[in-house]
Amino acid sequence: MNTPSFFRWLVLVPAVCWLLACGCRNGAGKGETAGKDTAKAAGTAPADAKDAEGSADSAAAGTPVTVTTVSHSSLNDSIELNAVSAFLQKSYVKANANGYLQSANVYPGKYVTSGQILFTLKTKEAQSIGNTISQLDSNLHFSGVNTIRAGQHGYITQLDHQSGDYVQDGEQLAVISDRNSFVFLLNLPYELRPALAGKRAVSLTLPDGTRLSGDITAIMPTVDSASQTQNIVIRVNTGAAIPENLIAKVKILRTARPGAQSLPRAALLTDETESNFWVMKLIDSTTAVKVPVVKGIETPDRVEVLSPVFAPGDQILVTGNYGLPDTAKVKVGDSQK
Repeated sequence: MNTPSFFRWLVLVPAVCWLLACGCRNGAGKGETAGKDTAKAAGTAPADAKDAEGSADSAAAGTPVTVTTVSHSSLNDSIELNAVSAFLQKSYVKANANGYLQSANVYPGKYVTSGQILFTLKTKEAQSIGNTISQLDSNLHFSGVNTIRAGQHGYITQLDHQSGDYVQDGEQLAVISDRNSFVFLLNLPYELRPALAGKRAVSLTLPDGTRLSGDITAIMPTVDSASQTQNIVIRVNTGAAIPENLIAKVKILRTARPGAQSLPRAALLTDETESNFWVMKLIDSTTAVKVPVVKGIETPDRVEVLSPVFAPGDQILVTGNYGLPDTAKVKVGDSQK
């Protein structure tokens, strides 16, 4: 190979490679440009452009919400506590001599009247001697049998002996719960005593749904050291027999507000600490603003608004209001009462 020819090839080959590379780049650029032009001509757009357009439309339309207006009605704040039935007074039937019980005309739960014979007791002396004394002198009429009577009327709530038992003088035979001493004892936390100030009539609800009216007649002078509750004595007006240790619900009215300004609970918003409260109020057909409020009495479905005072026509957001900024664009749906 001649040396001049070798040098010519050495220069020619790189030049051809460079020309080929430039042609490929130009072809790719023209294809990309043509693809973009084709897409524009077909009326399509990239995905990010569509998302941006949808967000703009949504922001312009606003958040779907429903609204309500304030109402003025009576709201009551009450608390429900437990009351336990009990007999405050009990009578203890005791033996009046040493001997054997011949008969026991009682059973647990029986209602007895004052002076009714409950037991007959034969003294141990009469049991040992038998009819010897009567045989010696028939005028003595000695039997050695004593009768034990009820000291008051009430229910036999405890029975300790039956006929045939040997008992000693003064030994307890039964317990009578005085019916006239039947009450309900309300376990009232001491800090709630102001709620009962000046009140005498209360309402009780038994587990079977029976409602009774009661009167507060006394306040026990002691407080339970563990629960810090005080027993309130409530007498009920009923002729029905109610068992002891029955738990009833007592509703105590703490506050009553006639004509209170209130809103549905869903309209009230608060922060994480529940120290600040506000509602979202419409100022025009599409704009809602944040209005701080002071709440009062709460019921299961409504909340009293102490301030500010809203006009009857003010529209308050009741759904769709959560998470809205101070000034938000909204789209109002059907109103709620």
